[in-house]
Amino acid sequence: MTTTSGVSAFAEVNELVAQAGSVLNLKKGLVDAISACEREVTISIPLHRDSGIEVLTGYRVQHSSARGPRKGGIRFHQDVDIDEVRALASLMTWKTALIDVPFGGGKGGIKINPRKYSEYELEKITRRYTAELVKKNFIGPGIDVPAPDYGTGPREMAWIVDTYASLRPGEIDAAGCVTGKPITQGGVRGRTEATGLGVFFGIREVCNMEDVMKKLGLTLGIEGKTIVVQGLGNVGYHSAKFF
Repeated sequence: MTTTSGVSAFAEVNELVAQAGSVLNLKKGLVDAISACEREVTISIPLHRDSGIEVLTGYRVQHSSARGPRKGGIRFHQDVDIDEVRALASLMTWKTALIDVPFGGGKGGIKINPRKYSEYELEKITRRYTAELVKKNFIGPGIDVPAPDYGTGPREMAWIVDTYASLRPGEIDAAGCVTGKPITQGGVRGRTEATGLGVFFGIREVCNMEDVMKKLGLTLGIEGKTIVVQGLGNVGYHSAKFF
């Protein structure tokens, strides 16, 4: 994926990592090491449709396991490519590290417009993708833990858990292979609104920083301010709701 600046998304993320490394006086070799992805896989997913066989492409990138199992969502979108997945996997590494969560970074995606496929077809695609990740040891509670992302949700996570458990019989922590599952299948209450609520909390705290607000010429606190929300998916909807 190319950003508006014409640079690949992964290169842009690594430029920010290099800037941070400079501020922290890290050696270039160390910065290079923590910028590289550990493992990645591209998966072909043949799908039988009424019109014939269609081959879809899926990706999973594991950026770092230095702090624990990799963690990161799986997105279904027609513009997904390996560069975007690398960039998002890297960002997951830094996000989990900054908030001291014991996970590394990973990300996945399938190049697909989910609106153009039936629920049955989406289930077949998700299960095939999961089966390939299992074969390649790219998923598991102690290896790599996916989650919902753009175009996916609890339904897809339920399919992944079921497929994983069927291929790993007797694994008592199989349900831990993904987060974002339905509540009835071991999901966590509050997970759906968590990201949007986090946006609200983050901006609320920034608006309470007197020096920042003074520099911006704004009043202290969130009250009386106008909020612009771009997009009303899961994150945008819940952000708007809590604001």
